[in-house]
Amino acid sequence: MDEEQQQRPEPGQHGPLAGFTVGVTAARRADELGALLQRRGAAVLHAPALRIVPLADDGELLAATKEIIDQAPDVVVATTAIGFRGWVEAADGWGFGEQLLQRLRNVELLARGPKVKGAIRAAGLTEEWSPSSESMAEVLDRLLEEGVDGRRIAVQLHGEPLPGFVESLRAAGAEVLPVPVYRWMPPEDLGPVDRLLDAVVSRSVDAITFTSAPAAASLLSRAEHRGLQGELLAALNHGVVPACVGPVTALPLQALGVDTVQPERFRLGPLVQLLCQELPSRARALPVAGHRMEIRGHAVLVDGALKPVPPAGMSLLRALSRRPGWVVARAELLRALPGAGRDEHAVETAMARLRTALGAPKLIQTVVKRGYRLALDPAADAKYADV
Repeated sequence: MDEEQQQRPEPGQHGPLAGFTVGVTAARRADELGALLQRRGAAVLHAPALRIVPLADDGELLAATKEIIDQAPDVVVATTAIGFRGWVEAADGWGFGEQLLQRLRNVELLARGPKVKGAIRAAGLTEEWSPSSESMAEVLDRLLEEGVDGRRIAVQLHGEPLPGFVESLRAAGAEVLPVPVYRWMPPEDLGPVDRLLDAVVSRSVDAITFTSAPAAASLLSRAEHRGLQGELLAALNHGVVPACVGPVTALPLQALGVDTVQPERFRLGPLVQLLCQELPSRARALPVAGHRMEIRGHAVLVDGALKPVPPAGMSLLRALSRRPGWVVARAELLRALPGAGRDEHAVETAMARLRTALGAPKLIQTVVKRGYRLALDPAADAKYADV
């Protein structure tokens, strides 16, 4: 997937995310996440909120590697496969590769999950233990149960400082040696991030995904720099679903009062499945003119058939659906049209295109000299009378 792209599924085919647009902030594994979303029908707007810079020439990683070789720790915690491989490769480049591996053969080596285990074994090493949950919280619980007072524990970081993990170990008496393999940096091209921010603020996306805490923090920082943080937070709390791969990823958002959704298993697949449940459940479904109409982000399902709708038409449809069955005046609909000016003829033009897109003109009725209304089925009138 390119730095920024918006793709839609093939016409006539749609999955549970059809009609929805999802923002992807990931720098790493963005292709995989985007493909999972598109396969389920979503349009994807990709804007990496950060970039990962290897530290092969960084003094911090070299110093940590030398310290481990000179004085073996009691425990080494490997958190990511790419980070562990990067560490071993950097040590090889400095001429310390075999010395590092020899040290790691003689310590308690813990792996956060199966991918890290694979990287460890590919290096000719064997992990002592790995949690079934792939959770750093379970790794922390095991270490604290074993007792860490007076023990030296090296923790391979992957760009982020693992909030709470290192602090908890130190509070329990451990000497913690961070091993920073990568560093997060802002993206070189801020254009895609700015366009994603604008899309979130305008509610042009239905959900935005975060797979790391630094990505969330980076997006918030960019919004603050542009004077948009208040609008971003308002959108994330009302209208745009912020979906995080796990609780650590959600911390920067939660610190600013944003409620996020998270899967039970902290993986990309469950994250996508969660959106497949969340977004359709939030879509507005109405019985109109003998049809079932479900209003989604950039499309409408009419009796299960996907009908893509232009942005102006979606603005009109949302304005009508706020009071289904009630007449909405042309002046009010004009205000709902972005950049329409003062000419009410723009409403008639957009309405004609909307009816064409829906393929069922009778869904929306014209009320002469008053405006337009959704042709809500009579049996549903009482239900929506006070909406």
